Amino acid sequence: MVAVLLGWNPGAGTTWPEYSRVVDELAAAGVHRRPWRILNSASVLPGADAWLLLVGKAGRGLIGHGVTASHPYRPAREEQTGASGTVIDVDFDALLPVGDQIPVDFLLERAPRAGWNTVKAAGRRIPEEEERAVRAIWAERLPADGIDPILPVPGTAPQDALTRVGMNRYERSPQARRICLAHHGTSCAACGFSFEAVYGPEGEGFIHVHHLTPVSQLGPGYELDPIGDLVPLCPNCHYMAHRRPVPYTPAELRAMMSGAGHIAGSVLSPQELEAQAAAQRILDSR
Repeated sequence: MVAVLLGWNPGAGTTWPEYSRVVDELAAAGVHRRPWRILNSASVLPGADAWLLLVGKAGRGLIGHGVTASHPYRPAREEQTGASGTVIDVDFDALLPVGDQIPVDFLLERAPRAGWNTVKAAGRRIPEEEERAVRAIWAERLPADGIDPILPVPGTAPQDALTRVGMNRYERSPQARRICLAHHGTSCAACGFSFEAVYGPEGEGFIHVHHLTPVSQLGPGYELDPIGDLVPLCPNCHYMAHRRPVPYTPAELRAMMSGAGHIAGSVLSPQELEAQAAAQRILDSR
């Protein structure tokens, strides 16, 4: 899969005035889609890695990663997109604050032919061998805080090597996750698997949180109920839940496994019952 380099100069052309806010929100939302102007001659396909290069007075350096989400197109109205000319949609999944970008000198040392000194870099392709080096640099320098330890770190693996489960902003909310797991525990609601029980202390807290209602069915006034709307699922069951547009429920997943002879049901442990009681005490005190 081709990787491309996108340039961003905060002081010229298309600005990104809400960038600092987007950086803060990305940890909860998981993705931020934005149209991005590219050269008319650039050939970019959906699903390509898109690396964001900061240029200008703030200091040139690698500041973000995303995935292209469209073919190049010309927006009907510039004021609706914030970009003009030929653009592509980019789903940014990792952005660093301005000032924390990976310096260009470091990039040139490890990946000298990626085009870091290109003036605009608007859709420039990165050679495959250089892109491997870029991913390695990103993996080394990307802060680990706030990254789900179960999921692939954005930008560290080529897109065609990944199988993704879309996680919405409700599933990524740290506060909602805390309340959900305090009530339901950290065992999978479908198969009962517990990372902590199998792997010991290293597995403590390892679990996905799954939103039971498809996002497409949520109304504009929706308010999340972390206990009623979210459940813990292990990665395998989470992947299976999303095998169809309307996700399978934990009960449906249990029925599948039971029919295949792999599960006969489960009961809550004393620790899980105590966790539910503790969660209720937290909610009662709010």
